[in-house]
Amino acid sequence: MIGTRSNAGAALLAALSLAPAVAAQPDTVYFPSADGHTELAGYLFKPQGKGPFPAIVMLHGRGGPYSSNVNADCTLVSRAAPASPCNAGTLSKRHVMWGSYWAEHGYLALLPDSFGPRGKAHGFGRYTHDDPDRADVNEKTVRPLDAEGALAFLRQRSDVAAGRIVLQGWSNGGSTALNVLFRQGLEPSGFRAALVFYPGCGDKALLGPTLKTRAPIQLFLAADDEEVSPALCSAMADRSHQAGTQIDTTTYPGASHGFDEPSAGRQATAGNGPAMDDALRRSGPIVDGWLKQ
Repeated sequence: MIGTRSNAGAALLAALSLAPAVAAQPDTVYFPSADGHTELAGYLFKPQGKGPFPAIVMLHGRGGPYSSNVNADCTLVSRAAPASPCNAGTLSKRHVMWGSYWAEHGYLALLPDSFGPRGKAHGFGRYTHDDPDRADVNEKTVRPLDAEGALAFLRQRSDVAAGRIVLQGWSNGGSTALNVLFRQGLEPSGFRAALVFYPGCGDKALLGPTLKTRAPIQLFLAADDEEVSPALCSAMADRSHQAGTQIDTTTYPGASHGFDEPSAGRQATAGNGPAMDDALRRSGPIVDGWLKQ
């Protein structure tokens, strides 16, 4: 069990000490979604050296990849709109933290923007799952194709080890990551594994009740999640484990949705600092272990 620290500021500093210093601004790249018609923008965090490196595709949540300080002013993000305030320099603290984390650990990390190229760079607020405006960025039917497009893009790069690519997703992006694995099924090719943070696991979020895949999965859940149900995810994980899927679950006591967002506001919840600390400490070794299998 993860202990609760009494001082949220100290918890934040301790957790951030596990993450690398912010690296140079990531490269902006463009590549096609597997939907066959959308050109996606993506942000590439690169380790030092020439590679080939293992890689990780990071799938943002319903708020989008950008800082809340700018995304209200954003609509379309595209190759033709270089002056948009939503760009590589205005990514959220969480995405910069994790992208830098993976680069320092020797991984090439790609953060695709599913929303901006479809005119929704502003993202969506809490409790908007049934908003009809979200239909064309759906985590069941649309966003998995973006992840598959990112996989194809990375496999074409000479600095990527094509058979060593994993997924990481948060919230809506976590549900997307699980749906990618639903689509992948028992095929030996595709993403090797997935780190999934506080996803939605209900009927509206997932393609099925039980996930059968060869790819190992680590779920990180928040016991006091105010947006999604950790109980539904734990039940899905139990069913999937019984069906033969290698899926492990960690539920953090006292943690809330978005516990690894390193902002003062999010870290004011006492359980979030220890949860972020633990997730940062464990994620690199977990992925390293998967890729050795």
